[in-house]
Amino acid sequence: MPLIAPSSYQPPARLWNGHLQTIIPSLFRKVTVSYNRERIETPDDDFLDLDWSGEQSNWDAVLESDVARSKPLVILSHGLEGSSTSQYLAGMVSYLTKQGFDCLAWHYRSCSGEMNRQQRFYHIGETGDLHFIIQYALSKGYQTIYLMGFSAGGNVTLKYLGEQGKSLHPAIRKAVVFSVPVDLLGSAHRLEQWDSLVYNYRFNRTLKRKVLQKAAVMPGVFPTERIGKVRTIREFDDLFTAPQNGFRDVTDYYTRSSSLQFIPGIAVPTLIVNAKNDPFLSPECFPEQLARELPTVWMEFPEQGGHCGFPPRTGGINGTYWSEERAASFLLESNLTQPYVD
Repeated sequence: MPLIAPSSYQPPARLWNGHLQTIIPSLFRKVTVSYNRERIETPDDDFLDLDWSGEQSNWDAVLESDVARSKPLVILSHGLEGSSTSQYLAGMVSYLTKQGFDCLAWHYRSCSGEMNRQQRFYHIGETGDLHFIIQYALSKGYQTIYLMGFSAGGNVTLKYLGEQGKSLHPAIRKAVVFSVPVDLLGSAHRLEQWDSLVYNYRFNRTLKRKVLQKAAVMPGVFPTERIGKVRTIREFDDLFTAPQNGFRDVTDYYTRSSSLQFIPGIAVPTLIVNAKNDPFLSPECFPEQLARELPTVWMEFPEQGGHCGFPPRTGGINGTYWSEERAASFLLESNLTQPYVD
């Protein structure tokens, strides 16, 4: 029943397709957020870097204390090879803090600007680190927590919510995700189409660089002799991600990690927003029939928006984005017993 249609999103006239709506904001939008960074140690002798933001007068005291927080906290998970400074995430943090939320943008292992210690990096089906972050936020005394994810981070978020089901900590009230490849195999094939190969090139460049960097300090661990032949994300995942994380192959990795199969288990109000012209997403990422069957998961599939784009119709690329207003309206809505329609 909670299929939101039609969507209220309308793109600027000069950005008329999904590629422009994806690339222009990514390259040219400038959002500056004053983060307060904290590093926490993980149980397996690694670390995670957390960037906090909010209207706190003394963040050093906040990070060192465990006094109950009256403000709600939004925990944001970035996309593949992203960070807290990615424009889509920084823009969201900037907007949400003005609406009275505290924000915690956490980095996957190797994504904060410093290489992590352990052999493994991260993958988009791994939910253990997100759970660890949530437990840490709870230890700070936050009593209302919202989860938010973008692209790969959206997949991690949805998978985590579905895994937890009704066992999810009651402090977690809602979730919002954007541009989520809920079917990873289909999305990998979509990225191999001619018009999306530029995204493959961009991701592969940074991912292969990380493997070579870590191989220099861990010789013999990674099959770097074949790295020059890797051309797509699927090939990278087959060669590195899948075997490094205990999967048989890339198909096994994508099948077990796709969040689509976990969505029916989500027990808290959750909004999924995927643009139909997103150059990363396959048709399976728009499960309209499933949306009609679920009581707690709202899905909205605008015709336009690109991937982690949704630039405003007016106000320029540095203005407030539709996705930011949309997320805040969902989080602040007090009555979601009926389909939430704009």
